[in-house]
Amino acid sequence: MGAAPGGWLQISHQLVGNRGYVLGIDKQSIDKLPFENVQTAVADITDTNALLIIESVCGFRKFETVISDLAQNVSGVWEVDHARQIELARCSLRLACALLKRSGSLLVKVFQGSEVNDFRNEMKAHFRIFRIVKPPASRSESAELYFLGLGFIG
Repeated sequence: MGAAPGGWLQISHQLVGNRGYVLGIDKQSIDKLPFENVQTAVADITDTNALLIIESVCGFRKFETVISDLAQNVSGVWEVDHARQIELARCSLRLACALLKRSGSLLVKVFQGSEVNDFRNEMKAHFRIFRIVKPPASRSESAELYFLGLGFIG
């Protein structure tokens, strides 16, 4: 989710090779990658029809992993930007719960702020293992974090 312009799709394809299946979702179209097992779909995950759109592309397939690198355009008002980011994370979690296989994994981008603890607790309720990840590529002063859930309970 949040797959444009396609960097995560390329990394995902490297990980699954030609045996796996990769689906990229974004509000904007993504240029087709030269791999038969990589598909894309245009969908707004905040839309109530997002799951129907996803299922129309891949059927009722369940996934081992869901990656959400969603980010909205920032307004410059931190409280507003944080609340919007948490809402995107919640939508990602809701879709992941419908798309993941049991024992699957979810990686979702969040921004630190007043609502992050509530979302952490929501996410932890769905996974056996929960971790907070700050990639080395993320600037130390950045409020960006990734929540990692392993072992989807279902």
